[in-house]
Formats: sequence, C-alpha cells, structure tokens
Amino acid sequence: MIALDALTVEHQADPVGVDVTPRFGWNVMSDVAGTVQTSWRLTVTGPVGAVWTMDAADERCVDIEYAGPPLESLRRYRWSVAVETTAGAATGTGTFVTGVLDGDWHGAAWIGAPDPTAAAPLLRTTFAIDGQVAEAYLVVGAGGYAHAELDGAPIGPGVLAPGFTDYDVTAQYTVVDVTERLTPGAHALGLELGRGFFGMRGRNTWNWETAPWHADPCARVLLVIRSAEGVRTVVSSADWRVADGPTTFDDLYAGEDYDARRARPGWSRPGFDDTAWQAAAVVAGPRGTAVAQRQPPIEIAAVLEPVAVTELDAGRWVVSFERVIAGWVEIDADGPAGEVVELRFGETLRDDGTPNCVDEKGYFDGRFQTDTLTLAGGPVTWHPRFTWHGFQHVEVRAARLPGIRAHVVHTRAPRIGAFSSSSRLLDTLHELTVRTVLNNLHGIPTDTPKYEKNGWTGDGMLGARLMLQNLDTHELLAKWSADIAASRHGEGAPQVIAPHGGWTMDWSPAPTWHSALLLAPWELYLQRGDERVLRDVWPDARDYLRFELARTVDGIADTTLGDWVSPETDPGGGNAPEDRRVAATAFVIAMCDAAAAMARVLGESVTEWTDAASLCRAAFVERFWHEATAEVRGEGDEGYRQAHTVLALAFGLLPEDARQRAADRLARDVAERGDHLSTGALATKYLLPVLTEWGHADRAAAVALQTTFPSWGYWVEQGATSLWEHWKPESRSRGHYFLGTIDDWLFSHLAGIEPVEPGWRRARIAPRVVGHGIDRAAASLVTPYGELEAAWRLDGDEIVLGCRVPVGVTADVELPGLRITLGSGAHEVRSPAHQAE
Repeated sequence: MIALDALTVEHQADPVGVDVTPRFGWNVMSDVAGTVQTSWRLTVTGPVGAVWTMDAADERCVDIEYAGPPLESLRRYRWSVAVETTAGAATGTGTFVTGVLDGDWHGAAWIGAPDPTAAAPLLRTTFAIDGQVAEAYLVVGAGGYAHAELDGAPIGPGVLAPGFTDYDVTAQYTVVDVTERLTPGAHALGLELGRGFFGMRGRNTWNWETAPWHADPCARVLLVIRSAEGVRTVVSSADWRVADGPTTFDDLYAGEDYDARRARPGWSRPGFDDTAWQAAAVVAGPRGTAVAQRQPPIEIAAVLEPVAVTELDAGRWVVSFERVIAGWVEIDADGPAGEVVELRFGETLRDDGTPNCVDEKGYFDGRFQTDTLTLAGGPVTWHPRFTWHGFQHVEVRAARLPGIRAHVVHTRAPRIGAFSSSSRLLDTLHELTVRTVLNNLHGIPTDTPKYEKNGWTGDGMLGARLMLQNLDTHELLAKWSADIAASRHGEGAPQVIAPHGGWTMDWSPAPTWHSALLLAPWELYLQRGDERVLRDVWPDARDYLRFELARTVDGIADTTLGDWVSPETDPGGGNAPEDRRVAATAFVIAMCDAAAAMARVLGESVTEWTDAASLCRAAFVERFWHEATAEVRGEGDEGYRQAHTVLALAFGLLPEDARQRAADRLARDVAERGDHLSTGALATKYLLPVLTEWGHADRAAAVALQTTFPSWGYWVEQGATSLWEHWKPESRSRGHYFLGTIDDWLFSHLAGIEPVEPGWRRARIAPRVVGHGIDRAAASLVTPYGELEAAWRLDGDEIVLGCRVPVGVTADVELPGLRITLGSGAHEVRSPAHQAE
C-alpha cells in the first residue's frame, strides 16, 4: 500500500492566513520495505484554475517552495501532489488561505476607546448579507488581545490572540474563515480588547508599562466577503461603537476582575441597542509591520476536576488539582448582586495551608495572581479571558464554594515524540518535562507561567531540542527566532528576553544567553530541515557575532549570566561560584561553529568564523586548561567545577589528546560526589551526553537515576508534578523546563536516536546506555518525513533492537560489533549485549 499523509503548507495542515511564499510538504506511507520516492508533480489551483505546476524526479517531499505568479490576498487555494515510488503511485490534496499579501487593509483603521479606563472595551458594528457568500475571511490585528465574536458566538482562533511581539517591529494578525457563518440577513461583529503586554498598566520589573510601543488596547479589523456580485469589505472605523465591558481589570501578572452586573447580553448580536455607546476613537496603533500569526493558536487544551478541597475557615477554601498547570479556573457561581468571589493562585502551599500567591521579589505593584468575580444576583459561569496563571492550588474566598474546574491553556502543540523505558523514574521525568514545556508555551517559550511569562533567550535555546523532539513547535520557535533577531533593533547584541519592551536592566555582556540567536535556529534547522529560518536570522546573527567577537579580550569572553542555578546557589536564582568567562568563551566558540555551519548551508564563506573559532579555542586552552590535573579551571572557582569540563567537551574546545583525560576527571568528580551533578542550567544539558560519549555511561546512568539532592529524582521524591527552577525544594518556581534537558539524553543516548543530517534525512540509531540498571528503552518522533521509532531490550546475552524508518529517511544502526544502514520499513536486529557495557 502506498499513500500520502501529513500534507502541509508552511508546516501546517490546511492553514488560514499564509502571508509568506508557501512551502509544501508530505509524507509517503508504505508497507513495502525499502520504498523510495522517485518523482512528484505538484499543482496549485486558484479560483479560476491552475496557477502553478512543478514536477521533479527526486525524493524531495519537504519544504517545496512555491515559484508561480503572485498569489492574491485572502483567497483560498487548493493544491495537489502526485508521487511515484518504487512501490507504486499515490496522490494527496490540501488547501491554504493567503493572508494580507499586498498590505491593503481597504482603509481599516486602528480603533479603541475614546476615553480609556481600566475596563476592557467592547467594540461592535453591524452589516447585512444579501445572497450567497462564496468566500469570507475575517482579519483581526490588535495592540494587546482581541476576543472576537460574530452574531454572539466566538470566532477564534483560540484565546489570547493575536500573538505577542515587539510592536515596533511587527504586529500579528489572525485570519479566520467565516464563510459558512455569513448567511443572508443581518449580522454583528464584536470585539473585546485585553491589554496583554501591549497595554499593561501596573509597574513591573521588566518595564512593560513603559515600553516604547505602550498604549491602550486597540484593534484593526478587515472582513472580506466575496460573492457573485463581487468583493465587499467591512472595516474598523470611527463608525464602530464602543463601551466599557464587564471585564473591569486585566493584567497578565496581577489577574483579572469581572463584574457580572456590567454584562451586556447580546452585545455582539444584530439588533442590540448601542445608541448609548460612544463612537470608536481612531488611534495610532502599533507601528510594526503587519504579519500573520504564524505560530499555532493558544487553546484550552484540557479540563481538570479538583482532587481535593480543604476548608480553611468560614468563607475560605483551598481547591487543589492533580498537577501544576498554566491556565485559569472556570467557576459556576450564584448569589446576591454585589457579592464577590475571589480566587488566589499558587503552585505550592505555605505553612498555613494557603497557596503561595505572593510576589516574593517585588517584581510587581500590588496584587499578584488574583482574579475576582462580582455576582449579579443570578447564576454565572466565568473564567478570565486576558490573563493566565501558573498554579496547582486555588484559594477561594466567597460566601459559598462555587463549582470550579481548571482549564489547561497553552499553544496548540501536538505531541510528536514519545519515550519509555524500564525505569519508572525516567519515564516520570520525561512526562514531567513535556508537561512543563507545555505550561510554558504561550505564543513564545516562556520561563514560568506564574512569575515572568517572558521569553528568556538562554532558556528557550537550552530547551529547543526537547521541544522539537516532543512537540510540534516548529512554527512557534521559528517565530520566536525572529523575535530574538528583532530585539537587536539593528545593532549590538540581542536582548536576554524576546520579545523585548525596553527593559532598562543591563545584562550585557551575556553571550551565554545571546547565543540563542544562532543556536536556536540551528537546532530548528537540524530537527526540521527549515533552511528559511537560517536565511531570515542570518544578517542579525552574523552582525551580532561580529559585535561579540570584537568585545572579547584576547579571545576570552565574559558574561553576566553563567551556569545559572547550580545546586549551591540561592533558590531564587544565581550564578554558580565559578569563573563565568569559561562558559562565556565556550558559547562564543559554539556560536562561531554554528555560524560556519549556517554559512555553508547559505552558500557563504566560512573563513571568518572558522578563524575566530580557532583563535578563541587556543585562548581557551591557554587560559583555562590545566594539563597536570586534567582540569578546566577558572579564576575564583570554588573547587572542581563540573560545568567547565562539560562545556569544554561538549563544544570540542580541548586538544584531542586531552579530552579523554578531562572526561575521566569529570567522571571521578561525579563519583566522589556520590553520583551527583553540580551543574546549573547551561551545563546540565550536556553532562550526561558527555559522560556517555567518553566511556562513562555508568556514571551518566547513576546520575540520571539518582534520588537524593541534587537530582531530578529528588524532585520526584518530593512529589513534583512538574519541573522546578532550582534543584532546591525552596525553588521559587515549580514551572520551569531549563533543568529538564535530561530529556535530550533520553532520546539521543538511552533510546539512541538522533539526527545526522538536517531534518532527520539521515538518522543514527545507536543505544549507548545498555544495562547500568536499565534493560529496555524506546523512543519515537515524527520527523518531517514521518515517524521514526526505535526500541531496544535485553534478551539474555543479546540486545534486541526494533526500529521503523519512514520513507525518505536512511538510518545508520550502531550496536556492539554491528554497523548497518537501513532504508524505510520495519526492522529487527540482534547483537551481543555484553559488548554494550
């Protein structure tokens, strides 16, 4: 059987709102081993017939770029592909809708409230439809968030949209197909606007309230309607009506207030009396270029019921859920008008049994993670619309306990990877890692849904591989890579958080975190084969790296951010007690190596980068390598620092004849610490791979399976349902993934699967931790060509490896005494197990 599956345009199935040159992809599914695609023919069809056809006699089925005549804005196109393979032929079809390609918004103005208050404004307009609608697309851009409704029903996509950007550079818009909803007759379109990062009013340490683009919430709307009579538009203008809504306050950190007494039933339906409303004000709006929201929407992904309710005293309860999540609670309440239900959210419980819903560090003014609902004298079901929280526990203050359920809210990111083993601990850690990442996906990769909600660049860079191997985060990370580049504003280094709003705290220099500008896009290219993301960031990446190299001193770099949150640091965060220049120089060299690799892909000279890497490597060895003791040491280090050697080996910084000795010294330190790590966020990612690759799989496994402090297992023993920001139980946050990079090792070394060529065009299947207390492991992930699976188990004196390779991928299998290359299909091989020790 031959079939086509996973037909995508810009890495999404049937997307709506494509405003870049579209790229097409598909998977070939076959039950015949060794199947190879030999040719394909791709056709794009518009409203009046075929607009472009391309064919080729090759195996390409990923990112085939459109090369036809210009496409029209806001039109649906169909595409089809027919392939020939060595096992037969197959065809597939898909669709896509373009975005605003020509920049023509048909006169749509940015509009908002004429006299803004703390309340979220409601905007509305009406229009009528005569006859049958052929196509209709609603485009909504916003400064902040815009919840859209058509005839009283939400439109979407998702919640907390459009996505967050540096609004001086870009401003995202969403596109929704509303064709089926525009029947003949009267219609009404309504928007409720939230502040998001754009219009935040409360003081916060990241200065969002004073960002260069800061303003009150606003929106720009374009509805394009096509029928037999032609094209008609409905656009935002001063003719729209506006009034304050029942959401009286919204803040991403403080929370949200809703007064049901101020609800306006039917406000987004035709026939609603808005004569008392004001005319909308035309405002400046975001200055950035309008771009379609390329990342998937944020959605309510799951609903959780409480697992425990504890009454504290009269009118106070703590409602607990099974795990730490990001999102909000929905409540069913009833009571006299004016009665208030207050909700306070926390990830942990304090000694008095109440949730930790306070801001310990003084990052914000006033309240924190608190929502209120004021009742109207009747039943009401409500949840916030313009904020989200990180929590497991909710303190409810009310006259009576309302019905309550938790909504898990994050960017749509379907699981594409899986891991399992004979170790319950490792399986648990894998699950906690994926959960924690999902809790931190809200249009960008964030660094705690409770405290910050910021896109710290080093955090996302460290987690990029585990995100891409477990979840469909391709477009989210591509968008965020552009945010990092945009944070430079054309000069110097990127910022340590992206998007950036003018935070006045100076973290420079910080090449360890700035390296995300090169290392995150390179990881995206390695995992998904997306060359465009490299091309898009290259000018900023190249210019930044030149800037960074220019401020090194004799090839040695420095940083304000070192191996953050090593075990001995303050649980609120901090640098390891070691010379930060070691990590800084290591990451500068890693960036030079990545720049050289990117330049090769893009057809540019690599000499500048290879020369810089050589100079810095020599300086690193001269300054930090101590031959006599086989140690990498900096000035002021407190004892032997595992991180120094880990980074030196991970990035290939030491002379080849010194590397084994350095690895042996590292393994000895691990053993002397009772098989414990002493690394922070930067080096933890590479510790287990380095130990394994240099012949110390036993030490790597022992650290992975450790259950006493500091270790991942210690968290589990303490009852963790997510990953923590620090190794210590006093960790500020219980919703942070950057120490969860053990997951990389679970895939690449324990299960043994990793990409050899970009996009997994060629893969390696080579389990390197066989035994050592683990007697089976399996992993799978959806590559751009389809699902790759590998599973091994010990069977007496043999290791049995089963794998499934998708069409388009070649797999190099490496087992003790066995080296073979496999094509597509299901395979099983055996090898003596004792040689794997």
